[in-house]
Amino acid sequence: MASTFSSDLKLELMATGENSGTWGTKTNTNLELVQQAIAGVQSITLSSGSTTALVMSNASISTARNMVIKFASVTLSGATTVTIPDSIEKFYIFDCTSITNPTNLTIKTASGSGFTLDASKIYAAYSNGTNLTEISLDSLGGTIGTAQIADDAVTNAKVADDAIQSAQIADNAVVSASISAAVVTSTKIGDNAVTAAKLQRKFTISTSSPSGGSDGDIWFKYS
Repeated sequence: MASTFSSDLKLELMATGENSGTWGTKTNTNLELVQQAIAGVQSITLSSGSTTALVMSNASISTARNMVIKFASVTLSGATTVTIPDSIEKFYIFDCTSITNPTNLTIKTASGSGFTLDASKIYAAYSNGTNLTEISLDSLGGTIGTAQIADDAVTNAKVADDAIQSAQIADNAVVSASISAAVVTSTKIGDNAVTAAKLQRKFTISTSSPSGGSDGDIWFKYS
């Protein structure tokens, strides 16, 4: 019975009793292929406007078996495609940091779908044998706690104008100690924003004599 090859990494699966005297060599080759799949880094040169097909050959070093695919420096002026073979299940890291005009590049399986780059950055993706799926931060579970955010990481420039609304601010979040005296000016206060109910001391203008109130209140009586 002849050797067969694994469906994903194309390792040689030797049959009992065959390859007498060459098992050591073939086993070493298999181990090298496993090493390539786990730790291999392959530089790939793209041609703008064309398709580059990564390959996965039986029992031999192949471009599509590498864990990391790093694209060489290139400017893509038109639609460009990179394909990995169909029918293999594998995890990939694509280093696209040296690509100019990265939105012209699509990475996909040969006959299935994939994803188009949105920036010159590093992408993670996995193939299920049919399609290639990007793993992006907004698709991951979990949350980022305040302990993981540096004190100087959030700046005014990084906050959208409409990101902070009254509904997102806790009732007790804004206190006088947190407000710089220089940031509250007359130009920032709406004409109808200051009312008697919002003042610490009450101002009353009336024809009646003063009554009630608290220490510090001001009552103007006129006739």
